[in-house]
Amino acid sequence: MVDTVQQAVQTPDVEQPWAALGLKEDEYQRIRELLGRRPTGAELAMYSVMWSEHCSYKSSKIHLKRFGELEQTTPRGPLLAGIGDNAGAVDIGQGYAITFKSESHNHPSYVEPYQGAATGVGGIVRDILAMGARPIAVMDGLRFGALDAPDTARVLPGIVAGVGGYGNCLGLPNIGGEVAFDASYYGNPLVNALCVGVMRHEDLKFAKATGIGNKVILYGASTGADGIGGASILASETFDDSKPSKRPAVQVGDPFMEKLLIECTLDLFAGGVVTAIQDLGAAGVSCATSELASAGDGGMRCELDLIPLRDSTMTPEEILMSESQERMMAICQPADVARFMAICAKWDVQATVIGELIEGDRLLIDWHGERIVDVDPRTVAHEGPTYDRPQARPVWLDDVQADHANNLPRPVAGDELADALLRVVGSPNQCDKTWVTKQYDRFVRGNSVLTTPEDSGMVRIDERSNLGIALATDANGRYCLLNPYLGAQLALSEAYRNVAVTGAQPVAVTDCLNFGSPEDPEVMWQFVEAIKGLVDGCRALGTPVTGGNVSFYNQTDGHNILPTPQIGMLGVIDDVRNRIRTGFTAPGEIVLLLGTTKEELGGSMWEDVLFDHHLGGLPPFPDFEAEMALGRVMAEASSLGLLTGAHDLSDGGLAVALSESCLRHGLGVRVDLPTGLDACVTLFSETPGRALVSVSEPRADEFVDLCEQQKVPVVQLGEVTREPQLEVSGLFTLALDLIRATWQAPIPAAMEA
Repeated sequence: MVDTVQQAVQTPDVEQPWAALGLKEDEYQRIRELLGRRPTGAELAMYSVMWSEHCSYKSSKIHLKRFGELEQTTPRGPLLAGIGDNAGAVDIGQGYAITFKSESHNHPSYVEPYQGAATGVGGIVRDILAMGARPIAVMDGLRFGALDAPDTARVLPGIVAGVGGYGNCLGLPNIGGEVAFDASYYGNPLVNALCVGVMRHEDLKFAKATGIGNKVILYGASTGADGIGGASILASETFDDSKPSKRPAVQVGDPFMEKLLIECTLDLFAGGVVTAIQDLGAAGVSCATSELASAGDGGMRCELDLIPLRDSTMTPEEILMSESQERMMAICQPADVARFMAICAKWDVQATVIGELIEGDRLLIDWHGERIVDVDPRTVAHEGPTYDRPQARPVWLDDVQADHANNLPRPVAGDELADALLRVVGSPNQCDKTWVTKQYDRFVRGNSVLTTPEDSGMVRIDERSNLGIALATDANGRYCLLNPYLGAQLALSEAYRNVAVTGAQPVAVTDCLNFGSPEDPEVMWQFVEAIKGLVDGCRALGTPVTGGNVSFYNQTDGHNILPTPQIGMLGVIDDVRNRIRTGFTAPGEIVLLLGTTKEELGGSMWEDVLFDHHLGGLPPFPDFEAEMALGRVMAEASSLGLLTGAHDLSDGGLAVALSESCLRHGLGVRVDLPTGLDACVTLFSETPGRALVSVSEPRADEFVDLCEQQKVPVVQLGEVTREPQLEVSGLFTLALDLIRATWQAPIPAAMEA
């Protein structure tokens, strides 16, 4: 028997499974207070998924408000959409707007790696689509346990295949991202997916249901029992070894249906038959109906019987909680319904009118003629619990910071330094990631300008003017464990720098904030410190946060992951033909180091690799003025065509930058290390605000003058050579074949094993 509103009024003492649905006792009592009665089963299902950590941000939203303190403008103009919308939207000029966002799909990707990762891509693509934009590219940030750990061999191939399989089928190039390894991610991999889309300013759409009498239309795939409570529940509780038993809670994706949905939705927009739209992701119908109604100016009534099902035995609660993929909900004027249906039929996309907008402020849902939901949608979607959870600086942090990597024994002899370079370059986090990226189509659609292994991805937006965008994603959990405030700023700085060294102007940020349990005061302290760091850093750089995602409960068997705020940075370049590539391109090029190198080995790859994952001290200190000055130099050098190549200095320092610049085109280099610091610091320090560049000899003086104008320190290191070797004068010479073999081996060897 269906639990109706009337029954709920008449039977106030019926026991309900609120705890099994993830609600706390006080939350359940709050629902009863809001309704003035006990909830029906359907209402309880809605509140449970919408008040989950994943959907409601109940432990983070009071801290996320800090991002609203930032100027809502970019170096290119005011934000067109920001936090609270499906995705941020940025004016990039010439009437174009770019919308971009990143989200996590961590827990589902551990339970079922392929589908978890695939549907993570599908979900973020629909967020971009819901803004009125055509999705044009994707990126991903992936983190796994140790490369040689048994479960890594299970999750890594499946996740990579899921990301590639779904994105490739959609015809979206994967233009960049990250792959990193650390023992803390064992049993809890991170899958952070980013999508970017383009539209004209006038095509921007918002998810607000307005217009009494307008119709509510569900279109796309049928609703099935897969994914019931999937992302909303899996990502909102402590994770442990029992989670494979939750395999049915992982959504199942169909990229070919999503491709039809994309084209159909863009056709609906072009036809002017949609007044508002919302994708169905986490919490499914519960989310779409409550969020559309809550953001609108009236109420909504829907008939659940009308929703097309793949399983006729599904209960109303299951229908409301299902996270079946490839579905959208639209608001359409009655006079436009026939055209809406015709466009959907053209694309072979199923569409059904399931309700309408009504007067008042209630969300009403019926099933078999009975009223099963009667709620204020704001209480479901936007007025859920808010927690100011306890915070405590970890008691162990002082000891960790005191055990500084700067105090570790350093190699002095040339052969020791050469060995250190090979070990760092051949480590899992610095090695070649081609095993991963070769599974992604990087050039489909024909507008990819830069893709992996370049410092950032770049896409052409306009074929006539060559206007383009650049995107980079970065995170460093080791830095954040040592100091989450500085670590978040260093991720921001690196993403800014990766965009800048291609010649693009960094303009705006999206983030994916991955942390352990919010019920752990130490985790909450890390989280709040990271947000403070990002707010202060974004204010200094003039790059607002346009939106993003919080992922909590990333822990396994009581062990939290490294705090991992991933930053996605958007840049704009007026002419992609002026892009600066990574790597040395011709013998005789002058090699220059930009920026100041300091004794900053805390959290470094050198420390991690040579001292068995030692982690101690403080991370490098960000320098936003240096980052911006470097960015101005690179933008001007790009427009003048001064540089032949550029590479940011980050993980692994100068040693890795030199190696990768040589390997890019198979050319050697001969350098003299600057005096003033010992060779180990010069090679492996990870001081930010630096770049390695190459310039043709006739234009070297012009470039040096540009650096001096912007007060960017510059020192000549040496020159590019024909000899296939990396030579550090007076210390060591390494053959590129040896470096390449060492660099390429780790991931293929681990996967074959």
